[in-house]
Amino acid sequence: MPSVADWNVFMDSGSRKTSSLVFSLFYFCAAGAFADTDKAAGAVARAAELAAIRAKHDKLEREVAATLRLRQEELRKERGVKTSDSGFRDTGSNASYGAKTHLQHASHWAYEGETGPTRWGKLNPAWAKCDSGTRQSPIDIRDGIQVDLEPVAFDYKMSSFNVLDNGHTIQVNVGAGNRITLTGRTYELVQFHFHRPSEEKVDGRGFEMVAHLVHKDDEGRIAVVAVLIESGNPHGLIQTVWNNLPLEKLDPLVPGISFDVNQLLPQRREYYTYMGSLTTPPCNEGVLWIVLKEPIQVSRQQIAIFARLYSMNARPVQASSGRLIKESN
Repeated sequence: MPSVADWNVFMDSGSRKTSSLVFSLFYFCAAGAFADTDKAAGAVARAAELAAIRAKHDKLEREVAATLRLRQEELRKERGVKTSDSGFRDTGSNASYGAKTHLQHASHWAYEGETGPTRWGKLNPAWAKCDSGTRQSPIDIRDGIQVDLEPVAFDYKMSSFNVLDNGHTIQVNVGAGNRITLTGRTYELVQFHFHRPSEEKVDGRGFEMVAHLVHKDDEGRIAVVAVLIESGNPHGLIQTVWNNLPLEKLDPLVPGISFDVNQLLPQRREYYTYMGSLTTPPCNEGVLWIVLKEPIQVSRQQIAIFARLYSMNARPVQASSGRLIKESN
């Protein structure tokens, strides 16, 4: 770039015409240099922005991978089952929803036909509770005792997630740090998934769908929050899940975004509660059920999207067998 000293030399020479031409050249060169500088600065800024985005994406992938490894190890400890590196931990109301590990299991189960719910207990000795259990889920919730129940303390936040079609439902695995606290126990949210129609009924009434939010505490106790779903307005978080449906079963899709699980909850948090079981094989009992009274709404189109994948994936209601059911006043 020409300097001010260069300009002064030409001014001292007395050649005004020449110096005018040189000044023009000086201005042109300076402007070009500054433009190049601006372009370079813009390129550097853009590169830094892309690097930040990539770093965030890499961090998310590491978090998801770490969560899946942890869940896989917990599954090994709980069941003594060896899983592949790509397996998922399997807990909650659909404890056998273990992605590849589940479908590699020697026994297959379904919601209809020869491997349907009435046959689950006979397909595998480990699933005997599906037939013989006396605290099975789902149930028709009725004749509950109205009491002042302790509110469920929901501590959900923005989280990473991945979406899995595990062959029985759409399951959303969430990042660590989402918890509920009830009766002095804290349970961490592991995953949520969907059934159509709802598995549980309330005073004989069924719902279009239900979301089961599966939690587990440090001692392995399971608590499931059931969010009933009825037809109505479109739901933003549900649409986010549908937008990220994987193209293949057992191949989870890991979006580069986060979501807030609070959006899945209704405004009012009164609930029914009872002790039950997993609603799929192995049908283990001792599960704390928290069924929120107020349903959320999703659009007919959103329900139809799930129905194209799973038109019916609900276990029939089971005998209540005199269980105590409590409900919020």
